Amino acid sequence: MKIEVWWVGKTSTQEFLPLIKEYKKRITRFHPVGMRVFPASKHKKSDQQKASEGTGLLKQIKNGDHVILMDERGDMRSSQAFATFISKKSISVSQRLIFIIGGAHGFSEDMYARADDLHALSKMTFTHEMVRIFFLEQLYRAFTIIHRHPYHNS
Repeated sequence: MKIEVWWVGKTSTQEFLPLIKEYKKRITRFHPVGMRVFPASKHKKSDQQKASEGTGLLKQIKNGDHVILMDERGDMRSSQAFATFISKKSISVSQRLIFIIGGAHGFSEDMYARADDLHALSKMTFTHEMVRIFFLEQLYRAFTIIHRHPYHNS
């Protein structure tokens, strides 16, 4: 199984870039992970933005990919439960496990229709740029739990 993390829009907060790079490096000690940045739509209306961004994402998703949207309406899991989820998916997903962080306005209805799962980090709202870092840290934490690494101490 290949894990990929996709997001819409460049990371404009420069202070976040070293953290993204660091967590990617940490994760790849346990499992290869790909990261892809998709362009944010320039449409003015949010529905048009979501539709345009969704079209770009959907073109890159293949049959057999397991797609998880990072979405406030998704299931919330503890770090332990997320590690179990990743471990189970490593057995059941034959192609790519793709986590997608949407743009500023979220996802189109077509993206929701294609998604295999929705996952939420919190009931709180974060910027889509912050979610990138929070999610990468949780993915790293999941692998440390799976591999019994001392990073996760509980």
